[in-house]
Amino acid sequence: MAQDSEFEEDQESKGGDLQRYVDIARRRHMYFLVPLLLGWLIVWGASWVIPPRYQSTTLILVEEPSMPTNYVQPNVSENLQDRLQSITQQILSRTRLLSIIDKLHLFEGGIEKSTPDQKVDLMRKAIEVELVKSEDQKQITGFTVGYSAGDPRVAQQVTGELTDLFIDENLKSRQQASEDTTKFIENELENARTTLAEQEGKVRDFEARHEGELPSQQASNLQILSGLQTQLQSEQDALNNAKQQGVYYESLEQQYKGLTGVDEKSPTTTLPAIDQQLDALRSKLANLKSHYTDRYPDVQNLKNEIARTEKMRDDLVASLKDNGKGSKQGEGGSSTGDLALRSQNQMLLQLDSQLHANKVDVGNRDKAVAELKGRINDYQARLNLQPQTEQELADLTRGYDQSKANFDDLLKKKNDSTMATSMEEMQQGERFKMLDPPSLPTTPDFPNRLKFCGIGLGVGLALGLAVAGGMEFIHDRMYSESAIKAELPVAIIAEIPEIVMPSDERKRKKRMVFGWATAVLVVTTILAGSAFTIVHDGLPTHSKSETQGRGK
Repeated sequence: MAQDSEFEEDQESKGGDLQRYVDIARRRHMYFLVPLLLGWLIVWGASWVIPPRYQSTTLILVEEPSMPTNYVQPNVSENLQDRLQSITQQILSRTRLLSIIDKLHLFEGGIEKSTPDQKVDLMRKAIEVELVKSEDQKQITGFTVGYSAGDPRVAQQVTGELTDLFIDENLKSRQQASEDTTKFIENELENARTTLAEQEGKVRDFEARHEGELPSQQASNLQILSGLQTQLQSEQDALNNAKQQGVYYESLEQQYKGLTGVDEKSPTTTLPAIDQQLDALRSKLANLKSHYTDRYPDVQNLKNEIARTEKMRDDLVASLKDNGKGSKQGEGGSSTGDLALRSQNQMLLQLDSQLHANKVDVGNRDKAVAELKGRINDYQARLNLQPQTEQELADLTRGYDQSKANFDDLLKKKNDSTMATSMEEMQQGERFKMLDPPSLPTTPDFPNRLKFCGIGLGVGLALGLAVAGGMEFIHDRMYSESAIKAELPVAIIAEIPEIVMPSDERKRKKRMVFGWATAVLVVTTILAGSAFTIVHDGLPTHSKSETQGRGK
């Protein structure tokens, strides 16, 4: 039972609160409706008093390069957002904006006394640039350019000028950046060419100073050294033969001299010695032929020596025969011994000349051997210095190879950069393209009168509630039995019923009719003003989000 009583009390309290609010609305409805209407009228009227601003916008798309990047790599790799910010700062510069202001005669009339800096600040505030990104918000596909002005045609003209500036400035900035890159690479290439020439000169001077000692000449040096050693061996063999032949000539000369001093009547005793010499020479010739060909120098020399010895023997035999005939036929002539002595003297002269020629030959061969030994020592010294020379040349070659690689790399980059610059000059690179011409606004961008209607309604509601609540709070009266009972310290024994006169009933009805009429008037006024605003300004045809959607 207790719970049922508590529930009934809660229901009565809720019903009492609702009834209380209804009573307040009945009492204070005029304090609510009048401020509501006044607040709405003030805000809505202000939207018609504030000078309208028309905004013209255009969408600029960012087109990718028409040439594939596999064939031509652009020089401009700067982030598009950073580059767009740089272009925007250049376009919003004082010089650029003043040129547009002077060209279109902006801010004339009421602001003609403004300074150029003030005009530039006003124009900057009226310009709006917004990026348009792809659905994943990672890539910039375009951007919108807008300008707000009191005249819609002026807004359209300024937007067109700004659009042209963005497109032209992008082309100029890309071309300038590409040309600067190409110029920088050309300067670096020239420095690399100078360095490479210096390295080539160092390598060339080193090769000239170490001619014959280079690692590439090692094989030829070894081959030449082997040939010189073989030639030295041949010269030494020929020298030894010449020395032996000289010894033989000296011994033969001693024999002739000895024979001349011992027995002047027996010149024929020299023939066996010559025959013995011929046998020795022929035996030596046979030995050399078993090892060398007939064109070998020692073989040819030995053959010549045998020919000279044979001629010597033949001359001796012929002189002996002539001497024999002269001894039989001559009268009062020389004796046989004298003729033999003259023959032996001739033989000694021939031996002296051969011995002299042999000494000259030995001297020449000594010089040849010494010269060959010097050349062999020179080539051996070259071979000994080759490791050090190879290390020094390797250091120089390493620097040359690095300079050559750097030069080749810069040359390739220079060609690529030149091609990229040509692409930018032909406007085949990344560029800005105006998707639609600047719009001619028909409704003001500010103030938005329909939005002001909503704001005015909110202001009026807040003002009406504040006034009605304030009046209820100020007038401290009790309007219900429950309020009176709550204030009395004792229970009520009896109640006097309200006596309503016909005049009071008529007044109550009049107040109710007047209140409803006022409410209808306020609502009708607000709805009529909103409808007039819609008819006059029209509904928005598109929003910025729809414009961005077209950019995607």
